[in-house]
Amino acid sequence: MSAVQPAAPVVSVKPVRLDAPGRGEDLLVRVSAPATGQDLPLIVFSHGFGQSLDGYGPLADYWAAHGFVVVQPTHLDSRTRALPAEDPRTPNIWRLRVEDLRHVIDQLDAVEAAMPGLSGRVDHSRIAVAGHSWGAQSASMLLGARIVEADGSVGEDLSDRRVTAGVLFAITGTGGADLSPFAAEHFPFMSPNFDGLKVPALIVAGDQDDSMLSVRGPDWFTDAYRLSPGEKSLLTLFGAEHSLGGISGYEAKETTDESPERVALQQRLTTAYLRSALIPGDDSWSRIEDSPLGRVESHE
Repeated sequence: MSAVQPAAPVVSVKPVRLDAPGRGEDLLVRVSAPATGQDLPLIVFSHGFGQSLDGYGPLADYWAAHGFVVVQPTHLDSRTRALPAEDPRTPNIWRLRVEDLRHVIDQLDAVEAAMPGLSGRVDHSRIAVAGHSWGAQSASMLLGARIVEADGSVGEDLSDRRVTAGVLFAITGTGGADLSPFAAEHFPFMSPNFDGLKVPALIVAGDQDDSMLSVRGPDWFTDAYRLSPGEKSLLTLFGAEHSLGGISGYEAKETTDESPERVALQQRLTTAYLRSALIPGDDSWSRIEDSPLGRVESHE
């Protein structure tokens, strides 16, 4: 296991309202940051289906306590928004999710100004995106993944050059014949192409994550690692299901495989990965050690 610096006190503000043209309503975000420190790198986190800016405390709190500014938008699919199925935005939520993340990056000055004492402490050149499940797919598109359209063509490039690293938790795999009939009917956008996912990223997958969305087994959640070019790492968690031990919240009812030890491993390893990816000269990732809870592998 990698050594981590002592946790710092964390300050968090919510909701922060950001302009979101074309979205139909303002974008609400939560901002968390260490109380002290300069040149802080930024993580923009995309929640899974139905969640909100209040979720994923085990990740957001830990990252903020160890030197990162974490911004968590609430997407339109959140249960807190209760967007009706007939809302004209519903078919396009997958794209609006990606735009939500971009709105955060576009308005970093407003993000800083929303928290007393944060202005001038964020390094705008050190930006990562992260996400869980649908949020991982949303984040991956800023890293270069694209959607395969119904006619088989590869869709629009929505990547953002300002983003230089990512962490993708339980990211869904390829579509087409790999999707279950339910997923093919309800989630046609769940058909990624990873050829353009060239930005360095850590993919986190559970070896017991057997999803109703795919006719394949848990290896479906490793496609982003296997099929993308460039520098990638894969953390396979032994015994983990889709909640990966409980990353979505301290008291999340949807956690089916609760494991504080598994969550703690992800806290430490993702922090080490992001520090090395965003901070020049940081060797935290090269110093990680083997764990009985999971396996790390990498390719370039």
